[in-house]
Amino acid sequence: MVEVEEQQSPLTEEEIESEVVTEGSSVVHGDLPQDGSGPPKVHSEVEVLQEKVTKQIIKEGHGQKPSKYSTCFLHYKAWTESTQHKFEDTWQEQQPLELILGKEKKVMTGLAIGVASMKSGERALLHVGWELGYGKEGSFSFPNVPPMADVIYEVELIGFDETKEGKARSDMTVEERIGAADRRKMDGNALFKDDKLEEAMQQYEMAIAYMGDDFMFQLFGKYRDMALAVKNPCHLNMAVSLIKLKRYDEAIMHCSIVLTEDENNVKALFRRGKARAELGQTDGAREDFLKASKFAPGDKAIAKELRLLAEYDKAVYQKQKELYKGLFGARPEPKPKQSNWLIIFWQWLVSLSHRLFRRERLKTD
Repeated sequence: MVEVEEQQSPLTEEEIESEVVTEGSSVVHGDLPQDGSGPPKVHSEVEVLQEKVTKQIIKEGHGQKPSKYSTCFLHYKAWTESTQHKFEDTWQEQQPLELILGKEKKVMTGLAIGVASMKSGERALLHVGWELGYGKEGSFSFPNVPPMADVIYEVELIGFDETKEGKARSDMTVEERIGAADRRKMDGNALFKDDKLEEAMQQYEMAIAYMGDDFMFQLFGKYRDMALAVKNPCHLNMAVSLIKLKRYDEAIMHCSIVLTEDENNVKALFRRGKARAELGQTDGAREDFLKASKFAPGDKAIAKELRLLAEYDKAVYQKQKELYKGLFGARPEPKPKQSNWLIIFWQWLVSLSHRLFRRERLKTD
């Protein structure tokens, strides 16, 4: 394992694979979609793609548009336009959709028309008429879409593969899928090296899409090892970029995925610790750093982070101590009780009467 990289120069492919984390670099990558229950409000120009399909760009993409039979990877949310009911969300499922243009299901005809007009990295809002969606009958299974329902899609095109035959992942052999993912990883590393970080992250996302859960569950032995050798570095490189973007929750997610496969992965532990520390989750961060140091004793980057955490804890303790001191202050001295002069006068009068009475008695005797 290597020390924290402080320089901003591009990394070689080997450094990308082996670095712990880099500082000071900038990544421009689309945020997660808006969290509201309904579709996002978009004020960009409306583009008519077809009589029943319109598009508004939310975020510009780059490069070329996919052609017929391209294998596209995308995330999307879908709502019925009349009721604003969300019936599908691949972001929430963390599983991109694979869509082969020209070979899509009938219910996705309108979605495919929209995707064909997009560039890699582009995010757009599509309005699709029911004729190019779920049709006159709708769908009463999954997803649940009422009859003759116009649909709104929020779509992000992660990227696409140009293939003449339009070969789906499910039709590929194990070696073909791992090979396709590895090429995406290598492309991502090259883009990372050239500081084209947005494009690099999209390549990593596509590589991860080839290594989906449905595929990984089927693998064992050397094939599983081969797949993880591609998949895990992509998650780790995504985490590096997300930390630079200050999107710490997402970085934690990618590191945690790696740790489910390899619980002692030092890079994943270190990067998750960094993200947790930035979120103020100091106990979790310390736990990750201590575990990482167990498998990489003497590593300077880990030791530095543990030292920073100790200094942070000390500063917080001192601040709390001063705060409490100011709140409560020194214990006040007890005030002397004020005498009640009426009671004192009464006691003096009784005492005087008692003395006079004794004197008169003594005279009588």
